[in-house]
Amino acid sequence: MSRNMLNGAQVIVDYLIQEKVPQVFGLCGHGNIQFIDALYERSSEIKTISVHHESVAGFMADVYYRVSGKPTATFTSCGPGSANLPISLANAFLDSVPFMAITGNVPTSQFNRGAFQEMYRHYQADFPSTVRSICKKVFQPTRGEMVPLAVRQAWKTMVTGRPGPVVVDVPFDVFMESAAEEAPKAIEWNANISSRCGADPEGVERAVDMLLSAERPVMLVGQGVRYGGAADELRELAERLQIPVAASASGLGALDVNHPLALGLVARAGHYQANHAARQADVLLALGVRFDDRTSSSWIPGYSFTIPPTKLIHVDIDPEEIGRNYPVALGLMADVRTFLRQVHAELDRRDNLFKKSNARKKWLAQIDTYRKEWDKLVAPGFSDDTTPINPQRAAAEIDKALPEDAILVSDIGVHHNWLLGFCKPKRPDSLIGSMGFGPMGFGVAGVMGAKFAAPDRPCVSVCGDGAFFMHANVLGTAVEYNLPVVWVVWNNYAYASIRGLQRGYLGGRELATDFKHPETGERYNPDFAAMARSCGVEGVRVDRAGDLGEAIRKGIAANKPYLIDVDIAADINPAGAGVWELPGLGQSKAGIGTRFQPG
Repeated sequence: MSRNMLNGAQVIVDYLIQEKVPQVFGLCGHGNIQFIDALYERSSEIKTISVHHESVAGFMADVYYRVSGKPTATFTSCGPGSANLPISLANAFLDSVPFMAITGNVPTSQFNRGAFQEMYRHYQADFPSTVRSICKKVFQPTRGEMVPLAVRQAWKTMVTGRPGPVVVDVPFDVFMESAAEEAPKAIEWNANISSRCGADPEGVERAVDMLLSAERPVMLVGQGVRYGGAADELRELAERLQIPVAASASGLGALDVNHPLALGLVARAGHYQANHAARQADVLLALGVRFDDRTSSSWIPGYSFTIPPTKLIHVDIDPEEIGRNYPVALGLMADVRTFLRQVHAELDRRDNLFKKSNARKKWLAQIDTYRKEWDKLVAPGFSDDTTPINPQRAAAEIDKALPEDAILVSDIGVHHNWLLGFCKPKRPDSLIGSMGFGPMGFGVAGVMGAKFAAPDRPCVSVCGDGAFFMHANVLGTAVEYNLPVVWVVWNNYAYASIRGLQRGYLGGRELATDFKHPETGERYNPDFAAMARSCGVEGVRVDRAGDLGEAIRKGIAANKPYLIDVDIAADINPAGAGVWELPGLGQSKAGIGTRFQPG
């Protein structure tokens, strides 16, 4: 390699530095040692965070973006190293979260020879086929000179349009080959590209006409509003036209849940005021929403939505989501923030807006009666002082204990449903969860990514005992990098959400969902607090609801890695105004209200 040439690894690292990536998350292997060496050369400009499982790296990169709004990268080695990444890669893909996965592969001279850790049975060095369905695109440069093109195109693909992760799969020798005298200039290739497209002007006019003429309008917000930076425009529109705002699980927090126009969660376990308003709406403006089965009560009319006769205005950056699950009265491909700004500009040209918004008082008063019914239904759970702790009470205590600027990262499990129902996120990044792929471990590991993104904010993970045990290696990483994160282990001694399905749909025929001691038959789990202490992490046990909030406050104040093992009842599932269907097994029952039948 001539002195004035960068090798492939150096080009990639230089490009990441140009894009202001502060750190990369990953795990070493023989297939990526040259890439790690390139990171070593530039260690004063970009940090390398070593983890103990590759999926942890992906979850950290995922949540880092959700908090900071800036993509980062992961690095993994060939064979099993990169094969551990697809769970977190798929999670990011289905939740539209970008990060660059730099995966090592075997040398090109050994392609199709069955070298150690080569995936070769169907095609040479075939890791790209493994991940093609769970990322936006795979790039595999096979010569050094191909690396500059691959890395700049990969970055652009990742951040433009509907964001999502990309994979740059680099053979061992390509990391070392001469690639270019200098890396591509990121500011020339990517800095001036905007994907914040607006809707067509006629469509904006039609949307405004529909909203102004509606008697029972509702806005439904999803992740596109939260991570598209449209929260201010949303609040302004809601207040300007006095339109109530419901949220999917992905959109909760886009509008402060305590705002008078916030309806809360619309879903299978959604709040009564949210579901009942949304299913009665004459016009529903959906912004960055997928209409998945949980949000839509398995698409059964009259529980979450009644489309039609409700007229749906669906706005999304990805036209494939428009009309996927519901017919639209108006579908507009647009960035939601740009669209909302267009709506405000159109409203500036309209007259009698006060008269229009004032006409909504009757509708809002009607919704307020639904809110009171919901509050009455759930009130007993907030004061329940049983042991194990009532899960609704636990969610409320966690919410009350968190400071205004805290970031709560939820893992996957029944606890997530309780948090969605009874935490009150005040800002778009107050409550972060996985909504598409749903892998256990997302919150266990992701909370560390949140802390890297927001070092001055308290970062708390609420995770099930099952998920934490899967990924307990995070304790070591938190100690190694002095990450003051708090894990609240929602310990119900079971894969409780699935056990609930066995009880509800299979007549209580439970198998493979409980954790029990083989000799006594009593519930069993490791002592997670002791496990934490053995790793150098402060660990405590809580079995009284009244002690939970104080434990969380102490954990945050400790300013070091901290784990709270909480004994939570597993026999109660959150009730809501929607339903969920497992085809062939039946559907659940609404916990409040009945199926809405339009007149």
